[in-house]
Amino acid sequence: MSGFFGCVSRNECVNEVFYGTDYHSHLGTKSGGLAIYDSVKGLQRKIHNLGNAPFRTKFEHVFEEMEGTSAIGCISDSDPQPLMIRSHLGNYAICVVGNVINKEKLAEDYVLKSGGHFGIASGSVINTTELVASLINQKKDFVKGIKFAQSEIKGTASIIILTEKGTIITARDKMGRLPVLIGEREDGEYCVSFESFAFYKLGYELKKELGPGEIVELSA
Repeated sequence: MSGFFGCVSRNECVNEVFYGTDYHSHLGTKSGGLAIYDSVKGLQRKIHNLGNAPFRTKFEHVFEEMEGTSAIGCISDSDPQPLMIRSHLGNYAICVVGNVINKEKLAEDYVLKSGGHFGIASGSVINTTELVASLINQKKDFVKGIKFAQSEIKGTASIIILTEKGTIITARDKMGRLPVLIGEREDGEYCVSFESFAFYKLGYELKKELGPGEIVELSA
């Protein structure tokens, strides 16, 4: 299993996404990653292997290296993420949590119809996050793209996207098997989390639990 955390703010939020992501560490030990948006630097990303050290140790220098007012992070037991994508929808970072049962079929159809390609890992394994992004990119906006991806996927896929505008778009899997929770803090800051205790520890209160297939956009 994997987990994600994101936040949008009018102020620096590296601290929130660092700890919010780390609180999901029990869900995965293969890799961890952060993507952060800053109005000057744009989108920034770091990914580390967690096979030989915990998240906090691998990302302890992030406070000196990255800055921004919106961010997403992921603890993964499979694919390295978030991925940075450039498409007609703009530049964005994306994380996916779930299990896409028909991944190979979707990838084959995409390659045959579009002439596109995928990077592969050892054993010809396709990155699920890259596959979901390729489905989203087939439509003219994020909402239509996410709905299309949800309609094509067999299994589960909850999605979080950090856009080049600094907003976060998140969607719960269409069957509602995996939770996606929105938190709100007294200072007006919002977060999205796979598990609620991660934002309770950071002073957020539950604002909303997304319904099956529901899509929301968060901004400061």
